[in-house]
Amino acid sequence: MKRAPARGWPSTIVGIALLALMLFPVYWIVNASLQPTGNTLRGGWFPIHPDLSGYVTALRDQGDNLVTSLVVALGSVALSLGLAAPAAYALSQFRLRGTNVVLLGILVTQMVPGIVVANALYSAYNGLGLLNSYLGLILADSTAGVPFAIIILRSCMQSIPREITEAARVDGAGRLRVFRSVVLPMSRNALITAAVFTFLFTWSDFLFALTLTTTQTVRPITLGIYQYIGTHTSQWNAVMATTVLASVPAALLLVVAQRHLAAGATSGAVK
Repeated sequence: MKRAPARGWPSTIVGIALLALMLFPVYWIVNASLQPTGNTLRGGWFPIHPDLSGYVTALRDQGDNLVTSLVVALGSVALSLGLAAPAAYALSQFRLRGTNVVLLGILVTQMVPGIVVANALYSAYNGLGLLNSYLGLILADSTAGVPFAIIILRSCMQSIPREITEAARVDGAGRLRVFRSVVLPMSRNALITAAVFTFLFTWSDFLFALTLTTTQTVRPITLGIYQYIGTHTSQWNAVMATTVLASVPAALLLVVAQRHLAAGATSGAVK
């Protein structure tokens, strides 16, 4: 019998070429971070003699900024899920008037430009003394994390059969116990999805960091890289090393949570 021609080879080759094209900037960042101090355009295509001085400089100058971003991102995740989970539970399981209006309001908040929110928060923070504070950045980043988490969690919680929650109520569990012991465990994938995307948004935030911080006391890594380029343009290896260090937490989080992300993104799509 004659073998059928391999029709998938052209698609595979094109896919590999596109993947290599998209990953080349990542490779070049890592390569440049391992080059000696100087212009990255003069560096080789492969770090034959890796130089870690860029990472030493990056950790010395930007270590505190990395810790700041981590604290703000984790705080934003905790606050967003703490507010969004009960709200999504109420909107999905309770028969409340005006639910559609509330959902429309949540969607509208996603359409407001970030610069508008940042300017409004600056005026409020200036009066409340929240400028240059961890709490201020956590609250600001949660303005985007909470609506997104509500949408994701509500879609998942709607798919939970009412028979399960009603059986728990018959067994004597109150609404809070049902929410804590039944709904939240069954919404684990959606919770992880909302947490990951909230973390990534907060970790990569630049607008709120630039608007709501005016000193070096509290400075996220995104703002640190921005100001680092302006003051150390000759140390491109340190700039690229800082970029690599800033990318590691997000990359590790995506690798660890990818299975839950796939399940959480489609939860509630089919009942």
